[in-house]
Amino acid sequence: MAFAPLELGTGKISTLLKTYAVPGIIAQTAASLYNMVDSIYIGHIKDVGSYAISGLAVTFPLMNLSVALGTLVGVGAMTMISVLLGQKNYGDAGKVLGNVLTLNTIIGVLFTVVTLVFLDPILFFFGASENTITFARDYMLIILLGNTVTHLYFGFNGIIRASGNPKLAMGLTLFTVVANAVLDPVFIFVLGMGIRGAAIATVLCQMLSLIFSLRYLSDKKSFIHFPKPAFRLDWKIARQSLAIGVGPFLMNSAACLVALFINQQLKKYGGDLAIGAYGIVNRFTMLFAMVNLGFNQGLQPIAGYNYGARQYSRVKEVFILTAKWEVLVTGVCFLLSEFLPGLAVGAFTSDRELADMAVKGMRVMNAGFAFVGFGMVTSNFFQCLGMVKKSVFLSLSRQLLFLLPPIYLLPTFLGETGVWISFPISDTLNIIVSAIMISGLFKKFGKLKDGDDPSILGSSIR
Repeated sequence: MAFAPLELGTGKISTLLKTYAVPGIIAQTAASLYNMVDSIYIGHIKDVGSYAISGLAVTFPLMNLSVALGTLVGVGAMTMISVLLGQKNYGDAGKVLGNVLTLNTIIGVLFTVVTLVFLDPILFFFGASENTITFARDYMLIILLGNTVTHLYFGFNGIIRASGNPKLAMGLTLFTVVANAVLDPVFIFVLGMGIRGAAIATVLCQMLSLIFSLRYLSDKKSFIHFPKPAFRLDWKIARQSLAIGVGPFLMNSAACLVALFINQQLKKYGGDLAIGAYGIVNRFTMLFAMVNLGFNQGLQPIAGYNYGARQYSRVKEVFILTAKWEVLVTGVCFLLSEFLPGLAVGAFTSDRELADMAVKGMRVMNAGFAFVGFGMVTSNFFQCLGMVKKSVFLSLSRQLLFLLPPIYLLPTFLGETGVWISFPISDTLNIIVSAIMISGLFKKFGKLKDGDDPSILGSSIR
């Protein structure tokens, strides 16, 4: 059954979360598998697979920076659209869509031009060596040329989901995954293009989904569609959207910085293969993080709509239910990491030295991962409600305040192991802070009745 946006404020919370989260979970899991497929195929390129997968891992900071710029526009737009639908302001919701088209195009082109000019120095700074620079460069050249396509594809996919059509958003993502899984071996092995072929397949599949999204959002029969003219920038809406998107932007920018420091430390204390080991562990762990991102995407329109409609009891209910599921997911990741790490690592590489490093890293890195889902949903929850400062603080404290210092200090005493140990330390501290902050918010909600204007509590609600 497809839910109209109005039912976000009236339907049963568990049913709504299932309706909106399941397509998101499938889509995000598929998106994670999409990246894993690239890594798995690249890791088995004859004679060079180990260095190729290390070269791919070197690109993670730059990829995170690209994602950060995309979320700066996309996440803010999704949040605004959900709240505007709750307020039944359909005209401004369409204007937000037009802003996504214009802003993502401008930002995507600028990012591509700047990074292409300085690509080699950037990759060396991010941890590339003479052994891995060729692989990193070949992959990123193609990805950067398709950067604008990627930004628009993910941005429009999120808006389609937030506007009440999560199944279509899921279908488009599944298409890109299946198409990529088919095209990857063709470009990599049959056509002999190696790691460059994996990048071509990635961009090509996203381009096909983007074309369909543009056609769908151009149709006036769609619930939300492009205004005329489509390329029109409303600065008031743009400022509001970017302000909301600052939280996830800073979070992903911090992820870029953290990945940079991780690569540098692993290269210093473990060499190129240690970076490749982190790439493997990161891909595996991200599979579970993406499942939770699917839950967060299901939470986003429900929480945003009901907060806009001043139904605080429903806002609280959807948070609690989502948190339970996300903790279950990260708990499963923890168990697999501790007891069956070899099973996961074996899919990526047959190199014994690289596999041993990845198994060791996985056990240590995910030792505190069991309750990370609680921190993930809390940060996203604040962002869904437009509480930018709280969302930004949680995002940055986990990665910058709690993670970076151990990454730099512990390897001095523990070598490569010190990098891996930094993660459970950061995870534990972040969970404690998240619990304190969400308790404070719920106390404020407890003073409000459904329908009350939140401003009666003053600015403290934000």
